[in-house]
Amino acid sequence: MPLQVKRLLIVFAILIGTMFALKYFLTPESWREFGPYRGNALKEIAAQEAKYIDTKTCAMCHDLIAELKNNGEHNSIQCENCHGPGYKHIDDQENNEMKIPKGREFCIRCHARNAARPLNIIKQIDATEHNIGEDCITCHNPHQPWL
Repeated sequence: MPLQVKRLLIVFAILIGTMFALKYFLTPESWREFGPYRGNALKEIAAQEAKYIDTKTCAMCHDLIAELKNNGEHNSIQCENCHGPGYKHIDDQENNEMKIPKGREFCIRCHARNAARPLNIIKQIDATEHNIGEDCITCHNPHQPWL
């Protein structure tokens, strides 16, 4: 066997040995505890502060608005889809007000005419003709859109 091949095999053996040593020392103990996942990740994620809340939490303080919303067209949409994350608002209502979307661009994300959306599920408008220059909430209350 030529000398350069012997040297190359030695280099490969050292590299492979280094890879196995690094894998042994750097792989966490909980690796593959739940398939290809790190078992301790579940505990770490559960220890983090929640960033999003559900509609039931909003309804604890805003019961009248929640009742309107739950009886209306937007009953399947979470409050945070329109008003943003509410976890800071729960801790300090005065300094962390929820946003109230007012611009046309916000409502048009869902309600602009789109051939890919079924007309019988999402009410759609032609954004180039319908009340140009007006905010949607001047005529429509999103919690009572049928009025």
